[in-house]
Amino acid sequence: MAPQTPLRSERLGKPVALLGNARSARRILHGSMTVPKALTIAGSDSGGGAGIQADLKTFSAFEVFGMSAVTAVTAQNSLGVLGVLDLPPEFVGRQIDAVLEDLGADAIKTGMLATKDIVGTVAGRLRAHRGAPVVVDPVMIASSGDPLLQPGARDVLVRELLPLATLVTPNLMEAGVLADMAVDSEADMTEAARRIAALGPRHVLVKGGHLKDAATDVLWDGRTLTRFPAPRVEGPATHGTGCTYSAAIAAGLARGRALIEAITEAKAYVTVAIRGAIQAGRGAAALRHFPGAR
Repeated sequence: MAPQTPLRSERLGKPVALLGNARSARRILHGSMTVPKALTIAGSDSGGGAGIQADLKTFSAFEVFGMSAVTAVTAQNSLGVLGVLDLPPEFVGRQIDAVLEDLGADAIKTGMLATKDIVGTVAGRLRAHRGAPVVVDPVMIASSGDPLLQPGARDVLVRELLPLATLVTPNLMEAGVLADMAVDSEADMTEAARRIAALGPRHVLVKGGHLKDAATDVLWDGRTLTRFPAPRVEGPATHGTGCTYSAAIAAGLARGRALIEAITEAKAYVTVAIRGAIQAGRGAAALRHFPGAR
């Protein structure tokens, strides 16, 4: 579930326009600058279950101010992806610059990057704005099976983006592609994590949500293996789990959590969100990003 540590800022009781007190307004604005901030660089899901929509909902659940740079616009619903419109790489870069040069970020998360030119542009902008931890979710295929990363973009992602990652969070299929091996067991996950770590990221979290018997994840930091065991949650197929998990980790890092603590809290949050999944459409269920809401 979402962490309970209070924000390092004052809560806004009324809209600033209603306060009528310039001094109070200035004080509230100053306080808001200390709110943890996270940037998601990803595609838009018109169905609201994944992509930047899921990321921003997750940031809000963790009381983190969310910002976004959109890489692609999808025509998508719970049944699948009906179309994808990739944005010009230069404009993706302009969004990143606009956010980071003004607001800054305490953590950055990448998701769907679509093309090799977008991957290269994102990597270039992250190199220019070094400082915040970067969580790379190497999105390749949607839950529906639709491709979200062009085959030619994988080499660029490995060569340019992974070395910038504080953490990369592949699922079993993505880990298999990056590690060039079949990943079907926890032992496979461990070997894949070691191979992916050799590509440059500081930490690798291979997610076991698609394992047959459990939902155990493994984290490799180059020296130590950490397991995050969890029972499989039975229920309808869900959409946006990977986006939500990596966004929750980024939110934890933005709030100053150590990586293992951020992963632990994120996994607990995603587990609750899956258990409370909403059948919003005729296909895959949507996660309940605000578990306490009715």
